[in-house]
Amino acid sequence: MSEILRIRGGRHLSGDVWVSGSKNASVAIIPAAILADSPSTIENLPDIDDVYCYMEILRYLGAEVSLENGKMTIDPRGINKNVLPEAMVNKMRASYYLVPTLMGRTGSAAVPRPGGCNIGGRPIDQTLKGLTSLHAKAYEEGGVIYAEATENFHGDEVFLAMPSVGATINTMLAAVSAPGETRIYNAAKEPHIVDTANFLSSMGANVKGAGTDTIRVKGGRPLHGSNYTVIPDQIETGTLMIAAAATAGDVRIHGTIPIHMEALSAKLLEMGVTVRSYDDVIEVSSVGNLRPIKVKTGYYPAFPTDLQQPFTAMCTVMWGTSQVTETIFESRFRYVDELRRMGADIDVINNTTAIITGVERLHPAPITATDLRAGAAMIVAALMADGVSEISGIQYIQRGYEHIDEKLRQLGAEIEYI
Repeated sequence: MSEILRIRGGRHLSGDVWVSGSKNASVAIIPAAILADSPSTIENLPDIDDVYCYMEILRYLGAEVSLENGKMTIDPRGINKNVLPEAMVNKMRASYYLVPTLMGRTGSAAVPRPGGCNIGGRPIDQTLKGLTSLHAKAYEEGGVIYAEATENFHGDEVFLAMPSVGATINTMLAAVSAPGETRIYNAAKEPHIVDTANFLSSMGANVKGAGTDTIRVKGGRPLHGSNYTVIPDQIETGTLMIAAAATAGDVRIHGTIPIHMEALSAKLLEMGVTVRSYDDVIEVSSVGNLRPIKVKTGYYPAFPTDLQQPFTAMCTVMWGTSQVTETIFESRFRYVDELRRMGADIDVINNTTAIITGVERLHPAPITATDLRAGAAMIVAALMADGVSEISGIQYIQRGYEHIDEKLRQLGAEIEYI
């Protein structure tokens, strides 16, 4: 029988909680470590399934890997494989970061198309464009991504059609192995891209401009192992902020980078939530009676698509009509049916815009997490509901949130795994 997350809602969250390391940064930094000629130690990794999947994959490839208390040591010198079986990569999206790093280490790679959450099409054409722009041979065939560093593999100009996070990271990871200078135009700017670039720089790479729309890489130099600490998780921070606001709570979130949360903080303030920040702490307090809002997701520094789902859940009990527009993924409203089971009044237009008419309260119900961030939405909804809700599909939640049940219990939630 699968695990279920049982939540008795109606409690106001209050107290202090600490944020874990960034999932999105970790899943890019771990494969980057195999480009080094000596071991790396990466600290502040979240205790989530994706990290354990990577450990299994790296050991299969021949690396020596140890993991204890969020600290992973990776010695890549024993890597003697560059082909991965589908069963190892179909649990997570980020496995495609192994394409450029295996190519950089062994000269070629064959990695099955990644799995992960079903939130719509996630084309890899921009990743392939980035690799071929560096004169690598890269293509997809039979559900497998192939890449080979040809004799002509070298740095060049790369023009991304959109600021894709995956394509930006994959191109950057390839560029550090490509002799000469690479310029990545229309690059994504998310915090975990900057963190990945900083890790590469700590290994001896020359990477400049991460966090802007043009990243410059002088590649081809040997890389050494590094000791590095991953940044706090932007999306976990935002989920806890939303949960505090949704439950009329008073919560202090420690270990954050407040500047990463400015888009969400601005929207919460607009709704009537009190948000304060100092040093690495964000305080969120609310007395309820929040105002309806309009939100549109976008590439950083716009409102994050990964916070759209829990934010929408919060909007279901606000008087008036709110509007949430998704611009990144075309199937990110699949979870709305679960909220309707709890009494939410939501219309989805053209699969891109949710019109949310606030109801007095949500009712407890058996609900299902349809993907990772939908799982966060189910948690927020259950925390607001008047009674006991049971959430299935929690394997998605465990992919990206470290001990979320324990953290919410610290804040007074009545929540447990069954």
